[in-house]
Amino acid sequence: MGGGGPAGGRAGGRGRGGTQGAFGRGGVGGKRGRKSKKQRRQEFDQMEAPSIGGVRVRKGDGQTVRLRRGASLTDLAEKIGVEPASLVQVLFHLGEMVTATQSVADDTLEVLGAELDYKIEVVSPEDEDRELLESFDLEFGEDIGGEEDLASRPPVVTVMGHVDHGKTKLLDALRNSNVVAREAGGITQAIGAYQVETEVDGTERAITFIDTPGHEAFTAMRARGAKSTDIAVLVVAADDGVMPQTIEALNHAKAADVPIVVAVNKIDKETADPTRVRGQLSEFGLVPEEYGGDIQFVDVSAITGVGLQELLESIVLTADAALDLRANPDMPAQGVAIEAHLDKGRGPVATVLVHRGTLRIGDSIVAGSAHGRVRALINDQGDTVDEAPPSMPVQVLGLTSVPGAGDNVLVVDDDRMARQIADKREARMRAAQQAKTSRRKTLDQLFEQLEKGETQELLLILKGDGAGSVEALEDALSKIEVGDEVSLRIIDRGVGAITETNVSLAAASKAVIIGFNVRPTPHATQLADRENVDIRFYSVIYQAIDEIEAALKGMLKPIFAEEVRGHAEIREVFRSSKFGNIAGCMVTDGTIRRNAKARLLRDGIVIADTSIASLRREKDDVTEVREGFECGLTVANYNDIKIGDVIETYEMVEKERS
Repeated sequence: MGGGGPAGGRAGGRGRGGTQGAFGRGGVGGKRGRKSKKQRRQEFDQMEAPSIGGVRVRKGDGQTVRLRRGASLTDLAEKIGVEPASLVQVLFHLGEMVTATQSVADDTLEVLGAELDYKIEVVSPEDEDRELLESFDLEFGEDIGGEEDLASRPPVVTVMGHVDHGKTKLLDALRNSNVVAREAGGITQAIGAYQVETEVDGTERAITFIDTPGHEAFTAMRARGAKSTDIAVLVVAADDGVMPQTIEALNHAKAADVPIVVAVNKIDKETADPTRVRGQLSEFGLVPEEYGGDIQFVDVSAITGVGLQELLESIVLTADAALDLRANPDMPAQGVAIEAHLDKGRGPVATVLVHRGTLRIGDSIVAGSAHGRVRALINDQGDTVDEAPPSMPVQVLGLTSVPGAGDNVLVVDDDRMARQIADKREARMRAAQQAKTSRRKTLDQLFEQLEKGETQELLLILKGDGAGSVEALEDALSKIEVGDEVSLRIIDRGVGAITETNVSLAAASKAVIIGFNVRPTPHATQLADRENVDIRFYSVIYQAIDEIEAALKGMLKPIFAEEVRGHAEIREVFRSSKFGNIAGCMVTDGTIRRNAKARLLRDGIVIADTSIASLRREKDDVTEVREGFECGLTVANYNDIKIGDVIETYEMVEKERS
């Protein structure tokens, strides 16, 4: 019995050990028996998720996923409930290398969505802005109030046409001012807005004019001007006739679906032919009233003032006949920033065209990604006003930053709401810009670059006097094409003087700073000299475009082409223990030079690619032998020459790029 105790104890111990084995470490209830949450999730994913390139990601069922422009893979992962890392791997297997937090281009998101069976819907900036305003219980673009709240407003007229056809001079004559004298190169490079009073049928009527730039680089600004307008005045020079930008301006006006009045300018010139202009425009669908059409043509001269009053009357009559120009003046103001710039003494200044409502001093406003409280309102004559009713253009002071040309402007309840809307807009615009400028590299592109070396890239920082000018310059530079070897990337843009921050960024990234009608601060100039940063200044946009294009072409690697210099036929082979085989040759054409690159041809087939090691005529060493003369020569690193072989010499010559 006594011995049974220990045995029983041992048995009991083993029994306890067995119990522990059954329910402890190796049993059902132990750590090894229980599956962790991570293991169960992995097994579930393996059961439910198909493999894409070895990565298991659960597919959708054709569901629609809405994403803002410039969204990252992390944003998409949150929407569809997967890990961002798995989406990174899927894109990698599809040949795209994108990080989880990087802004992704629209087409990449759509490709990824199609692969995972999700319908990716990228929300446009306009829709996103509308949703943002709705979240703040605000509206933009619709009149608020009933019929009894609407009051008549002046027509907004955009002056469009080809460069140097007299648009600004025409406005000068209407405003009795001189805008042309202030324009570099005689072309308008910013949008100006002016209000003109005229008398029609005994009633004083106001007309708001928007002058749009005439150079082709400002297409986007002209398009924006057309969208902000009620009537388009197409200016055509009577001596020049219809030109390419005339057609371009006409297309913008048609796209904006606005009535058109044609001003045939420069009729005071001897070579003027207004009838030819009418015939040319009739081919593009603008048929004059006198030809049975519905378009008013007015012959004018900005120099002599002929026809100016008739032009104003035609605008008013067209507005009354074709448009219902009414707006609610009592609602919070809404409008558009036609132009914006940074003034040294007044800070950010935006030229705002009020669409509806009345803008007053003290209002809290949002203009694109800028916000602030209206500190002062200045009309087109330079006078300070207390309020701006519908269709009135004013310069607004008091913004915290420079808005973009074309940004919508609205009055909100307080400064806090204005700041929130502006911050969200800025974040949205930054993400969209990153997606637009992100340089995505596919694996194939990466391997190609590893083989031939990294492609050259010109980095630019743009600073200008106005938001519209910077945008137009950026748009024009982005369209420069010089091939795949060299690329251009704009890493920063802004309005105002060139600062030390700009120079520091240029020094760090080896970028060139482009100053358009702006200059650097004294400290920035000193820093640029120390850091050897290249700053270029321009006042006319096409000069900047031409120089940047020339710089890009200068970065291209030279193209070499082979040029054959001469042929020599081997007539005899001499054996030499010292020099090897020596070819006795007759130069059949061209010139044979010592040390020139050469090929050994046998029956038209290249036997060796070599060079001329030595060259003799009689017993003298010579540098070259011309056609019709005999010579003796040896070729480098090749000895198996035979009678009848032909030696062809050539040079690699650098060719100019077309």
